[in-house]
Amino acid sequence: MADAAAEHANALRPLDRSSAESIARTLRAIADPTRLQVLSVIATASNGEVTVGALADALELSQPTLTHHARILVDDGVLVREQRGRQVWLSLAPDRRDDVIDLLR
Repeated sequence: MADAAAEHANALRPLDRSSAESIARTLRAIADPTRLQVLSVIATASNGEVTVGALADALELSQPTLTHHARILVDDGVLVREQRGRQVWLSLAPDRRDDVIDLLR
């Protein structure tokens, strides 16, 4: 067990300023109960994506409120926004999906 802990500690490296700022920006984006709920609903959706309207209904929020929270997550690159006709679909960004899932566990 001590060997595994030592190996894990050795894999860590001190963060440079740019990496630290990027991580802090993401933490600020997701450090909100509503945004965590948005991420969990999308992460557990059967097809991995949800419309803004369905999210607003599921979380009992107005669409403008939900859009505000989604914009913050999209701007940080955690969510992907796709317009299809009159509906806006949200999904986890493929390169951030595993990190979000780990966070929500």
